[in-house]
Amino acid sequence: MKEFFGFGGYERTPEGAYSWQHLVFVSSLMAVMVVLAVLLGRRNRPRSDGEKNRVLIWAAVLIDSLELFKIVLLCFREHDPMHWLITLPLFLCSIQLITIPLAAFSKGRVREGALDFVMIFGILGAVAGTFGAAQNYSSYPVLGFDNVVSGLTHAISGFASLYILFAGMASMKKRNIGVTFAIMIFFCIAAYIADLLIPYNYMFLMRGDGTPYDILYNLVGGSRVAYPIGVLALFLLYIALYYLIFYLIKKKKRS
Repeated sequence: MKEFFGFGGYERTPEGAYSWQHLVFVSSLMAVMVVLAVLLGRRNRPRSDGEKNRVLIWAAVLIDSLELFKIVLLCFREHDPMHWLITLPLFLCSIQLITIPLAAFSKGRVREGALDFVMIFGILGAVAGTFGAAQNYSSYPVLGFDNVVSGLTHAISGFASLYILFAGMASMKKRNIGVTFAIMIFFCIAAYIADLLIPYNYMFLMRGDGTPYDILYNLVGGSRVAYPIGVLALFLLYIALYYLIFYLIKKKKRS
């Protein structure tokens, strides 16, 4: 148990990014995520909103409970009561720690916007945080606390995204595009402020850190103004394209 939780440092050598252990582990998580989301979503699609929402409530409770447990344990493990400052929910993937509960417990346009946001970004975050998390699997053993909890929380995000899609819970109304944009802009501003004050690199607004954002970072010459604006613009562009593709598919089905 001491080795699993990493107390005193992991004795095992990390298997490495895209090792067969990494790929088997995250592929298994993604398979379970997809199967559960499709089965539960299709089963609950004809049911009432309240019945559909129970699954999201469980997803919200599980993802936040796991993350809270991780934060508390890491503060003890690192012997640093302020370690939580670098575990704030200000990465693209971890925004779901707030938006999934919003989708499950809020009402009105806030709920509609949160449902759309989770559906749009949940699956992207799940894939990026498992298959794309090369730095995690280069730093920690695959079956260690850090990667297991990260894999589970990202899988829950992806599950919520697909469940909302298959259960027919997303509104995707044009009037709520602004709400979805506002959620992203709010978190980017909060992340940028945190990056300046801590300092850190939430939402990769300071630098690419070995991610595809390095392409943009290099294109703008590492500009402290153009680069974060460009990252935000890419997020908003992704939202707009998702809505556009959704409407085109919906229109084609009707015709």
